[in-house]
Amino acid sequence: MNLYETALRRVIWPAYEGGLRRRDTPTYMRRYERDQWLAPGEVASLQFQRLKRLLDWCYREVPYYKRRWDALGIVPQDIRDMDDYAKLPVLTKADIRDNAEEIKATSLKASLGYKATGGSTGEPLRFGFTRESNDRRVAVMWRGYGWAGSRMGRRTLFLWGGAVGNPSAAHRLKDRVYNAVFARKLLDSFHMNESNMASYADAIDAYRPEVVVGYVGPLVRLAEWLLANHRQVARPASVIGAAEALHPFQRDIIERAFGAPAYNTYGCREFMLIASECEHRQGLHVNADHLVVETLDHEGTPSSSGSGEVAITDLFNYGMPFIRYVNGDMATHATSGCTCGRGLPLLASVDGRKLDAIRTPAGHILPGEFFPHMLKDVPGLARFQLVQRRLDRLDLSIVRGRGFEDASLDYIRREVGKVLGDSAELHCHFVEDIPLTRSGKLRVTVSELAS
Repeated sequence: MNLYETALRRVIWPAYEGGLRRRDTPTYMRRYERDQWLAPGEVASLQFQRLKRLLDWCYREVPYYKRRWDALGIVPQDIRDMDDYAKLPVLTKADIRDNAEEIKATSLKASLGYKATGGSTGEPLRFGFTRESNDRRVAVMWRGYGWAGSRMGRRTLFLWGGAVGNPSAAHRLKDRVYNAVFARKLLDSFHMNESNMASYADAIDAYRPEVVVGYVGPLVRLAEWLLANHRQVARPASVIGAAEALHPFQRDIIERAFGAPAYNTYGCREFMLIASECEHRQGLHVNADHLVVETLDHEGTPSSSGSGEVAITDLFNYGMPFIRYVNGDMATHATSGCTCGRGLPLLASVDGRKLDAIRTPAGHILPGEFFPHMLKDVPGLARFQLVQRRLDRLDLSIVRGRGFEDASLDYIRREVGKVLGDSAELHCHFVEDIPLTRSGKLRVTVSELAS
């Protein structure tokens, strides 16, 4: 850690954040740094204590939960362990939209801040949060990104979505000052295309970042261009993928192009950082001292084996609490711990959107991770996207690279056939490019079936 990093973290930022702005983020950072080293049982005990306090609060202060739980004959005193907790109903986006005012704590309504999700499923969601919960989220974000080397004040380049609309001059000045203080530079990934890739590589060389953080899709696109053009850029210490699942084949492309280890993170707008990899990269540590993260099987029962639907509870957003909120993601819990010694539990993988799981006429559900895992070993497969528009048909768009031959196509058809049999047809299409979404992401599996 250099002198400026030390001064920023220990003097400048605490004075600004804790003194001038009267936020408790520095205090929360110290506590979260300490709590990550608790034994797994101690983390679980701390999590349950915090969960019990939240449930008691919700029953007293949040009309929606009191009504729902009363209808089921459940009171907070009945919740004695996590099995009891799993009897509470999940919360969906539709529930929030239909009951937004009732989900707010009566005594905190006037003090809430508000954010909205990006609406990647076509349905943006507005939600409220307390100042404490936001400060805690920032603290947890610094902790998790720090595991991958993105410490406060370390030169970091963000390959990220730029501002939308026309921000004011004051807003632009504020951003420039913030980025300068925190040693950050932003490259707008929304403007990336095949004709201007060299300018992004040039910007990395000019800035010489120690850490690169980016949407996975743009990172992969840039990495593919670097490899194809034999272009080397200033080597960072680490590359952090965010905003979408980092599949193993994508990690390999990024690491070969940047010459640095790539780290996976998992977050969403409603909670910020949910889980992230530490230096050992043996899974994603769940921020269990801050959140409750469950994976549910197709019957809605918590399961620690196989891919399941994610349900999340923020333990500190008392203003508009989300209890067992299903955000539409799929993930798999790890069956073992990490050698780093942290007591935080692990996710083995984040498997993509539930809506983008592939279904078969026989009733099987293949998580979004299946096709990236299966296709990672296909020679000459530069890029792909699998789309399901009908239950009995899959369309695979393929961008061919050098080495793609008839045998590559035969392999794809054979492996897909092993899983689907004759229940669905696979149609392969060769294309020149696969565009990113409007939000700058690359969706490798897409289901257009009605949910």
